[in-house]
Amino acid sequence: MTNVVLILADDLGYSDVGAYGGEIRTPNLDRLAAGGVRLTQFYNTARCSPSRASLLTGLHPQQTGIGILTNDESPTGYPGTLSRRCATAAEVLGANGFSSYLSGKWHLTNDVVNPNDAWPTRRGFDRFFGTLIGCGSYYEPKTLMRGEESAQDEVKDHAFFYTDAIADEGAKFIREHVRDHGDRPFFLYTAFTAPHWPLHAHEEDIAAYDGRYDDGWDELRKRRLARMVASGLLEEDTALSERDPSQPAWQDAQHKPWQLRRMQAYAAQVDRMDRGIGTLIRELEAHGILDDTLIIFLSDNGASNEDLPQGDPDRFHRRTDILSHETRDGRPVLIGNDPDVPPGGENTYASYGRAWANLSNTPFRYYKKWVHEGGIAAPFIAHWPAGGLEAGGIVRQPFQLVDVLPTLLEVTGSAAPDQELRLEGRSMLPAWRGETVDEADLYWEHCGNAAIRRDRWKLVRAYPEAWELYDLTRDRTELHDLAAQEPEVVAELAAAWEAWTARIGVIPFETTIAFYREMGIPEPRATVIASSEDYL
Repeated sequence: MTNVVLILADDLGYSDVGAYGGEIRTPNLDRLAAGGVRLTQFYNTARCSPSRASLLTGLHPQQTGIGILTNDESPTGYPGTLSRRCATAAEVLGANGFSSYLSGKWHLTNDVVNPNDAWPTRRGFDRFFGTLIGCGSYYEPKTLMRGEESAQDEVKDHAFFYTDAIADEGAKFIREHVRDHGDRPFFLYTAFTAPHWPLHAHEEDIAAYDGRYDDGWDELRKRRLARMVASGLLEEDTALSERDPSQPAWQDAQHKPWQLRRMQAYAAQVDRMDRGIGTLIRELEAHGILDDTLIIFLSDNGASNEDLPQGDPDRFHRRTDILSHETRDGRPVLIGNDPDVPPGGENTYASYGRAWANLSNTPFRYYKKWVHEGGIAAPFIAHWPAGGLEAGGIVRQPFQLVDVLPTLLEVTGSAAPDQELRLEGRSMLPAWRGETVDEADLYWEHCGNAAIRRDRWKLVRAYPEAWELYDLTRDRTELHDLAAQEPEVVAELAAAWEAWTARIGVIPFETTIAFYREMGIPEPRATVIASSEDYL
């Protein structure tokens, strides 16, 4: 009997955790990596809702109804809500004798007020504690639910902190499952919101990183890459991309104490999440089921360069879905990135900025929402002592989110879902055991940003720019565009990508832009690397 614990981080960069070269303290994730395998080329889909939809269904996000986010863009665009045409991992495993639990962020429905077919309790999860929206305060998150009932009263306790609550509820689900259903396997999906903005962290956690970032983002990027190469994650000849051209050298940066505080708060968020993962590990150990439990850890997209407030400042400040304008004790919340406001406390609502996100995505370029390596390369750890995985192993074969559900089916001996749409991926389990898995093309599209990977070649574009071509066996950081030298490869891969978009129902981004313009609301702009603009 094999249990499954699926742990998802939110906006975590490729190199943030210790096992992937970071200087943030993550002893529990490092322990899982040392006892399991790390994937060097695992890919998400560049954005939170699409990644979650793909992770849970084994389909590309456009097939699930969530091609961009959870906005309803009907009739010309995506409905922004999880379709009944696909089954979730909870529904599939539930049909194969599992109990299923979710603690944390859902973000797969366009209606967070009225219970509907896209709520977790109606998509296979026996119990749910968490939020339906995509982000918000860690001290007072909106749409906090237990099952289909509001749990907002629970945040009135001033000891409440969402990262801790997600971990504690996950551990409780394990404990009560063993007590009440010990003869059944379980699936626990633990979806942290850390380290997604806002930068909320306890003061003592932030202070624990005093001095850690004083040498600045340029030097720390070099050190991270050196550790990644030394550990075998990246090849010795891996080049470090240049600092984001829109950002200053650390020596020229202004407001350094504030900049350091931002990164320390971000590190504290990751640190706190790792402690929560330790809570889950200890609960499994207490019941003697750690070895028989597959634990998977990954991130939903690359680190976020998003500035706050996003888009139009007045419109952002008026939002009530993700913002509390007063703290629980009545103080005003200071919304935005202001060098005079140190982030971390409940009365702040800030992000850590492009330069630090560039560090988080070391050694790559670009960020969340783009499908260059910085937007889609994810840390991925699989730990299963009873599963024949090589302890400390490194898996270099490329995989992506559609491969997770087929892997869970093989691990648990479960039957595939009986549905209209066939699963798009293949099981990673043989590769985790040092065996061979057939190669497959990998595809991406998000807000016009597009890519296909076939063997060593990756064709990629940042909308509305031209296609670029990279040989990832020699140029993982995408620094040497070979499109002009290899026009036949570009044509072949572009044709394959177009055929894929037609098959799975990708809606042209121009159609989405037209919808937003017709509605008279800010459109989800795709922006070039040096732009300070963003989209909601």
